[in-house]
Amino acid sequence: MKKLLAAALVALATASGLGPAAAQSAGASSAPSSPAKKELVQRLLRLQQGDIESFARSIVERPAVQMMREAGLALQQQQATQEKREASAKAIEGEVKKYIEDAYPIVRERALKLAPTTIGTTFETKMTEEELRLLVNWLESPTNKKYQQISQELRNVFSQRLLGEMPGVLDSKLQALDGRIRVILGVPPLGATPPASAARPASK
Repeated sequence: MKKLLAAALVALATASGLGPAAAQSAGASSAPSSPAKKELVQRLLRLQQGDIESFARSIVERPAVQMMREAGLALQQQQATQEKREASAKAIEGEVKKYIEDAYPIVRERALKLAPTTIGTTFETKMTEEELRLLVNWLESPTNKKYQQISQELRNVFSQRLLGEMPGVLDSKLQALDGRIRVILGVPPLGATPPASAARPASK
């Protein structure tokens, strides 16, 4: 279903950049509308509401996650006690949580309001009534619901297996890459003992 939403967004963005002449041509060749077709589009939007809400949440969370990552790096560089760094990290996490709780409902409402005139319009103009009916029937079918239930399990099994095989494939290549980067930066190899810059004066 997420691929369906993504396809609609891509189609909408493409149509938006065609220009007046191409837009008129696209309008002339668009599939005719009807009350039944509009109802199918509304059913399709209801089926995709969860994906729309997830997309809205990702818009809200993405910059906050980046800020937390940058703040974490800054905390590591601070000359402060471990307790103070942990307290600062907890305070930042609390601020991010408040931001998400405040911003997400606003973005969610806006996304759901825009969906009918963007995603819905794209489906209505690009697909016939029969195509929409087949699509809705598939999304509402027990087969699709079962697929959605097992898709996460399929992804987990595949990703765990693939990641489990990656150390033997990538470790040597990553070590070689690290070595080349260190040569470019002029820093010693990982684990090497840095040479003494100057001999220490003998203690008296």
